[in-house]
Amino acid sequence: MYTKDIKRIVIQLYEKFKDQLSTDFETNKKFVDKYIDIQSKKVRNRIAGYLTRYVKMQKSLAKKETKEEYVEEENE
Repeated sequence: MYTKDIKRIVIQLYEKFKDQLSTDFETNKKFVDKYIDIQSKKVRNRIAGYLTRYVKMQKSLAKKETKEEYVEEENE
């Protein structure tokens, strides 16, 4: 499976299940096992790994946006 496919799958999973996903690899690995039928452990782990990174990245972006909004409010 190619990187583009893994990223596409991860983005779709995040959009549907963002409240159930975690920044913990093991938790996401079980989640991927539950919701996606994958024969290969390697592909499952790649999806779970990227999913973990993606969730961390999204949380970081959300935190950064919240900080920027707070700073804007103080400056007004």
